[in-house]
Amino acid sequence: MADPLRDRARRAGWRLRMNGEVRPHYVVCGSDPLAYWVVRSLLATDSPTGQIRVTLIVPERRRSEGPDGRDIEGVQVVLADRLDEAAFRRAGLAGADGLALLHQDDVGNMHAALCAREVEPRLRLVVRMFNTSLANGLRQLFPDSALLSDASMAAPAFVAAALGELAPTHFRHAGRTLYVARRADVRPQDVLTGLAVTTDPELIRVLPADEAAADVVLAEATGQPAGAELAARRLVRARRRRQPAVVLLRAVRSFATRKIGVAVLVLLAMIAVLGWLNSGAAHVNWSDALYLTLVTSLSGQDPDLGKSVAAQIMQVVLTLAGLALIPLITAAVVDGIVNARLALHNGRIQPDRTGHVVVVGLGNIGTRVMAQLHDFGVEVVAIDRNPDARGAALAHRLGVPLIVGDAGEEETLRAASVATCQALVVVSTDDGANLRAALNARSLDPDLRVVLRLFDGDFAERIQQAFGIGISRSVSYLAAPAFAAALLDRAVIATIPVDRHALLVTDVPVMAGSSLDGRPLAAVARPGEVRLLAYTRAGQRTEWSADPRMVINAGDRLTVVARRAGLSALLRETTPLPPEPQGTPVPRQPEE
Repeated sequence: MADPLRDRARRAGWRLRMNGEVRPHYVVCGSDPLAYWVVRSLLATDSPTGQIRVTLIVPERRRSEGPDGRDIEGVQVVLADRLDEAAFRRAGLAGADGLALLHQDDVGNMHAALCAREVEPRLRLVVRMFNTSLANGLRQLFPDSALLSDASMAAPAFVAAALGELAPTHFRHAGRTLYVARRADVRPQDVLTGLAVTTDPELIRVLPADEAAADVVLAEATGQPAGAELAARRLVRARRRRQPAVVLLRAVRSFATRKIGVAVLVLLAMIAVLGWLNSGAAHVNWSDALYLTLVTSLSGQDPDLGKSVAAQIMQVVLTLAGLALIPLITAAVVDGIVNARLALHNGRIQPDRTGHVVVVGLGNIGTRVMAQLHDFGVEVVAIDRNPDARGAALAHRLGVPLIVGDAGEEETLRAASVATCQALVVVSTDDGANLRAALNARSLDPDLRVVLRLFDGDFAERIQQAFGIGISRSVSYLAAPAFAAALLDRAVIATIPVDRHALLVTDVPVMAGSSLDGRPLAAVARPGEVRLLAYTRAGQRTEWSADPRMVINAGDRLTVVARRAGLSALLRETTPLPPEPQGTPVPRQPEE
């Protein structure tokens, strides 16, 4: 039986379009920085019928201090603590062009997708998923949906920054496997195009007009490993082996408390002094005196009235000392076992390490970073406040030490040997906590490479100027273009992170009646915004070195690498303007 309410909502959506609202409508559900950047990306995209209309569904109360999109001008906001059919109907999902489910709850996103299908069965669906098993199950229910993981997209950039290399970006297109590399690491004949000039860290230029000046290039893979993999191999080879004596000494120091340790040392010192006195009273050498002292203190001796008074006194004193020594030894062993179990559970007992990478925060992104570094063979130490963090089980399975504690405390950082590590990757969701951990780590090693997860770009620049911490990444900013492109049903081939910039490799069709139809290929490129990689004529093979004088025809496809603004401008040029409605008066031409 048809749902009258659903039918009314769908008719209302169509009436809205018939009454003059022809702009594409997209609904976004999320309350974190990813939702913010996806909304910004959608609003920055112009469709042939005008600016895209966006409705954002957020909880009534903010769940974090960071932006979630509700304050962006031009966005219709619907407050709903539960993503159900009623919330979707209030957001005008019936008749909408797409829905993005961007919450960090995989199960909640799956439930919301099922509810959304009841409101609009023919919906373009983009879902944020972390669990691959759930993603595969949802893909079977929604074959045309796009299931993306922002952690998987951004993790390579953090891994590469930790190793001092470029993000290991690979993709295959038109029979070629391409990857991002430094120009010095590839052969000149393998270079396809220049991507960025990074020689000046304070002024990164992407897609420069002079391709020869670019030190970061897009090259064809010829069997050479990527830069991040090579850096990981060098790090593994150069890593210093652990010193057994140092490890044993540190473990012994961790076993007993300070009070028991002091008591044992005082008692042993007293026994040593009594042993020296016993050697004089018994008229024996020091080795025999040590034997007599230990045996007397631990087990006692038979009384001997024939001994001298001094020897009898030494025997009584040593027996009393033995009565105190045995309980102290028992207490030290028991206390050491208990403390060792607690310390191992919290990750406080760790051997000294050198050349490893410390990852702070085992959420979605931290788990991916830890796993990729482990796959490269790099030694990793993880820190998280929560012993049951999302990545804790994987850390135990991989044998990665997990230190439970606050990374902002110096004791926690010392337990992870931050002073001698290769890099510190701080990827918790709290910018303030990330900054505290980075500054405390820098106090231990002023030259330490620190990779920060920061949302606010202006904040990141100020941190760089004030503290010299210049490596910062935003997961949401790096992943948002791919989510927005999937929502718009665009063929995004790859996302290339370069510093804090994100470049999109996209296949763009040229439609009849567009402004690029009939123009030369040279009209596609825009320095700093768009660069043409390949050109495909309708029904023909892809040309990677096409003549820029060739004329573009309808049905051709352009493979470009572009920034978000440049891609939006290119899409406007490859899409024809909609026909004006009948009855629209033609503007009167001015008389000469």
